[in-house]
Amino acid sequence: MKTQVLGSLEIRKLVEMEQFAVDCHWLLGNLTPEILREHREWLGPSLVEPGTNKIYIAFHSYVIQTPTLNILVDTCNGNDKQRPSMPAWTNLKTPYLERLKALGLTPDDIDIVMCTHLHTDHVGWNTRLENGRWVPTFPNARYIMSRGDFEFYDKLHKSNPPQPVNRGSFIDSVLPVVERGLAVFVDPGDKVDADLTDSVTLESAIGHTAGNLNILLKSGGRRACLSGDVFHHPIQFARPDLVSPADFNSDKAVAVRKRMIDSYADSDMMILAAHFPDPTAGHIVRHGNGFRFRFES
Repeated sequence: MKTQVLGSLEIRKLVEMEQFAVDCHWLLGNLTPEILREHREWLGPSLVEPGTNKIYIAFHSYVIQTPTLNILVDTCNGNDKQRPSMPAWTNLKTPYLERLKALGLTPDDIDIVMCTHLHTDHVGWNTRLENGRWVPTFPNARYIMSRGDFEFYDKLHKSNPPQPVNRGSFIDSVLPVVERGLAVFVDPGDKVDADLTDSVTLESAIGHTAGNLNILLKSGGRRACLSGDVFHHPIQFARPDLVSPADFNSDKAVAVRKRMIDSYADSDMMILAAHFPDPTAGHIVRHGNGFRFRFES
């Protein structure tokens, strides 16, 4: 993704995994081969694996730099994490921090970490393994987390479920941050920081999780929405009824997608989703009686 400039804000992508092929129904439970075939041509080979029914997703964070702050949004899977229910995410050894350094930043330089929601693949680099213990990766940062998400998963965790919450990430990637006093719990509409009052706001997008948030940016006459997992794949702009098996409430997730499509189609609102491969950034556009996603070149 090319660097996006919104007035005084600069947005860059920090890649963990650029292209990851998954079965279409694994990502979107009601996405059939027949539906995929109908949309394969416009999606193209960068989004649908040629000759198969697999689709491509990516894992990345966004780095937002303001005149005074360095903000990191959604921290992917993380290294050294044990995820028995998802072997592909177990014991990763990705050069994520080296890529952060290539952007001119170290973990100590991050002022704010923002999580659109608290699923495994959005909190993993919140912590790193150090001398056998999980410690905050970004020690000088405030970690902004949805109050609704945290309270939902904390209650579930305290009920001693048979499987650890969010594949174990609540224990190794969320609680260590909370226990160090670095977590700041927010509600939709809250301001992220006094210096960002006019440029960064939080919007409710409940559906994928109990406290799912969109991050809205505005500066220099330009707008962007960091939408997390409201849209997992661009096919959902044409078929917003396609739902993730991981949704907290599928009906609400569909409603959020439809609201965003209706609000932002053919507008200046740039969409920055959490799992779109390069070129990643783009806009919702009308196409006949429906909608599609147009990537920025």
